Amino acid sequence: MSLNPLEEHDLELKYLKDLWNDADTVGMDEPELLRYRSNLLGSDKRLTNFGGGNTSAKLPMTDPLTGETVEVLWVKGSGGDLGTIKRDGFATLYMDRLLALKKGYKGVETEDEYPDLYPLCTFGLNPRAASIDTPLHGFLPFKHVDHLHPDWAIAVAACHNGPSMLDRLEEETGLKLVWLPWKRPGLELGLWLEKAVLENPGIDGIILGSHGLFTWGDTGRESYLNTLRVIDGIGQFVLKRVEAEGDKIFGGQKFTTRADASELAAKIMPVLRGLVGPNLGSFDGGEDVLKFVNSEQGKALAYQGTSCPDHFVRTKVRPLYVDWNVESGDFASLVETVHKDLASYRDDYVVYYETNKVPGSPAIRSSNPTVVLIPGVGMFSFGRNKAESRITGEFYVNAIHVMEGATAMRDKEAGASTKFVPVEADRIVDNYVALPLSESFGIEYWLLEEAKLKRMPAEKELSRKVALVLGAGPGIGQSVAERLAKEGAHVVLADINADNAAQTTAAVQKSFGKELAYGVQVDATKRESVQEALDKVALQYGGVDILVMVAAVFIAPDAATGRNTDAQWQKTFEVNVIGSYIAADEVQKVIAAQGTTGSIVLISSANAVVSKKGSVPYDTSKAAINHMTRELAIEYAPKIRVNAVAPASVVEGSQMFPRERVIASLTKYKIAFSEDEETETLRDKLSEFYASRTLLRIPVTPAAIAEAAYLAASPKLGLTTGQVIPVDSGLPEAFLR
Repeated sequence: MSLNPLEEHDLELKYLKDLWNDADTVGMDEPELLRYRSNLLGSDKRLTNFGGGNTSAKLPMTDPLTGETVEVLWVKGSGGDLGTIKRDGFATLYMDRLLALKKGYKGVETEDEYPDLYPLCTFGLNPRAASIDTPLHGFLPFKHVDHLHPDWAIAVAACHNGPSMLDRLEEETGLKLVWLPWKRPGLELGLWLEKAVLENPGIDGIILGSHGLFTWGDTGRESYLNTLRVIDGIGQFVLKRVEAEGDKIFGGQKFTTRADASELAAKIMPVLRGLVGPNLGSFDGGEDVLKFVNSEQGKALAYQGTSCPDHFVRTKVRPLYVDWNVESGDFASLVETVHKDLASYRDDYVVYYETNKVPGSPAIRSSNPTVVLIPGVGMFSFGRNKAESRITGEFYVNAIHVMEGATAMRDKEAGASTKFVPVEADRIVDNYVALPLSESFGIEYWLLEEAKLKRMPAEKELSRKVALVLGAGPGIGQSVAERLAKEGAHVVLADINADNAAQTTAAVQKSFGKELAYGVQVDATKRESVQEALDKVALQYGGVDILVMVAAVFIAPDAATGRNTDAQWQKTFEVNVIGSYIAADEVQKVIAAQGTTGSIVLISSANAVVSKKGSVPYDTSKAAINHMTRELAIEYAPKIRVNAVAPASVVEGSQMFPRERVIASLTKYKIAFSEDEETETLRDKLSEFYASRTLLRIPVTPAAIAEAAYLAASPKLGLTTGQVIPVDSGLPEAFLR
């Protein structure tokens, strides 16, 4: 099918923008142009959600065996994301072999057998697995095909009166689309698409009921433009009706957002995380979410679940809607209602599984929700990591937009001729149609989906854990954070110095991923500051599981008197002792709210047991840490382990050893140095001196402290609590007495 360029078409873009830049595509071959088009489409979440949809191109390629030119389907591989896909993210299949699958097709009951045959169609040695949508692209008679899940199109696809809406869409915009009823992706749906195009020449695209949109073109550029034109036109049609609803959308507002919504969200998040975990959490208290959860129809619509299968795979059969006393309820009543409603949700999920399972269905998975809606507060979403929890929430916002559009498109005109989608009455709420529960189950417990889950790499030891590193500046703090992140933990970098926290956060994000590290400013000596930081952590990640308390100060005595002032003593104990206690005390409260287990690691020092001159406040503060470790281990048992790591002097990267202190120490120990030497060189000299006094003669480094802190926090020392672990390279003076 040939299309006119977008610029010459009657329908102008109102909401979308043509981002294609010919200058960017100079020198690109056809596969690269497919990648470029895919990235443009995937960059706009109005067009498709993360990981959703797929694109394809049928391209002439040279067969590596015969040297002949053959037609090859390039199509987004299984599990890819259009916004970030690279060239190697596309599966490649011989078109003649793919089309040959139609010859032996025995009907929809054999659908699940065919994905095993896709590898036999692979062109070249491409290891990328073809997705279940491959026949949908391969059977359409167009060179370039886009299959997307835009909210506006799915809103039409989820209408009880959807076919009628397509007639009116054509009247208002000139767009001619064909409706196909819901069918799970596979060969059967591919054949339906092919037949629809052959029977309806000149159409602009196809709406798949409860699913999404197909568009196409003779070139990649034409396909991109046609996709924009169709989606924007649908958007104009749908949003016109949404805007006409105004404040009456979703039946109007039943509740108002609580004045203490943010406070309640921070307090309830760890409770929810503990109940539905182990997972990471995300919170959304935005306008779109609140408009939905506070509405008259919010509860009924939420119970129906989502429509698009891409949404559903993330959000499960339905979210948990917490039906609490929004107007006058307090936190305690909210917690009570959460427990009650969650128990009902779990029971309901078991019934859903038992009712819809068939011979060969995978075993029941978690009966916990991944999305929790609390009217007056907002939405909480959960996943194995921060990205997954965030994306799950984004998918449900997509679902909200779909329900918004579908309910706004109910028939209002008297005497309007309406064609309805046949569906069980109990799956319709105000014109919105959810998937039949049997179909929802078929997607959630699809054997192909189960196989995809089994192919996922094993999780790391600290995956799904949140670790707070307090005192996260360069040196020990950063090393600890990097070590925990390496094992899969999400790390919170907290420091009284905002620049230090930001610097370490950026370093960890660069190495391990942007969403695995989060920075906050906190003064550990002020309980309110620690509480505020933990509230932020709760909203960012869901709660906390590990605390490593690194923050400490060393204040050198006056050079003339050799003594510390009372104020210096007070400052040392405020930071080193009281700060450690406050941090531990507040973290244990969060872990208690979660109802989970946790680990606290305090940083002590060899100086806690080595008697010497010149650092009395620091040394006695660390002695207090040792005993605090034992006392807190008793107090927080059995849920929380408390241990300490006691290093000898760590000079490398330590903020406790600025140049002035290093020079003073070199002078004290009569170690030769020159004033013009670099600070790091001077630090090395001092570090080597300290090492010379140990049995192993090896300097103690931040990395060594980080390794010990990781071991103390991890399951590897899961039966150890109340202990002080020395990392001092063998310092006889510090041997246990």
